[in-house]
Amino acid sequence: MAQNGGSLSWNSFVFGHCPLKYMYAMHPWFALQTRPKNERKVECLLKQKGYDCFTPVYRSKRKWSDRIVEIDFPLFPGYVFCRFNSSALGKAVSTQGVTRVVGFGGTPAEVAREEIEALQLLTRTDFLREPWKYIPNGTLVLVETGPLAGIQGIISTDENKKQLVISVTLLQRSVAIQLDEDTVISVVEDLKESRVEFSRESNLAIKLLRKT
Repeated sequence: MAQNGGSLSWNSFVFGHCPLKYMYAMHPWFALQTRPKNERKVECLLKQKGYDCFTPVYRSKRKWSDRIVEIDFPLFPGYVFCRFNSSALGKAVSTQGVTRVVGFGGTPAEVAREEIEALQLLTRTDFLREPWKYIPNGTLVLVETGPLAGIQGIISTDENKKQLVISVTLLQRSVAIQLDEDTVISVVEDLKESRVEFSRESNLAIKLLRKT
């Protein structure tokens, strides 16, 4: 991994040394489980095969013997998101470092496209982010301003800070992003009181935690 000014960048590793071939742009997304600490390797190998992959990361400070550095870590440890059709499943799963494709009863389960797109949008921002507990319920809102404008999510309250929590329903895992204080949102509906059932494709679990 390349070092630059005290920062260790995941992107410099993945994009600097691995060719990108997007052969599966219209195919569904899946979650590939990897061996521990093999996310970087798996993503690189899959991209060398031509797959479109995505491994969202966050930056965390670590103290070394003589200084403090910032290092990229996966937001979903042990998983790499990848899209492909059924005929390409075997080639993806046989990649070194991959243990299985997440699914039910031996059938691979798709990750909601909206969830992946929301994560991709978030990773293109400068918002601080970190892994977070999975919380599926709350009040559905629309983010109206800033880099996340247009994303729908779920609002909740927290006394400490203002955050946006995005979930991958299939993995039952979430990510918290610290938002600017001036971010404007509008309420769409209260999912706790509504009996509306969301399909897997549209059930984007985003939670907004705001100061009371």
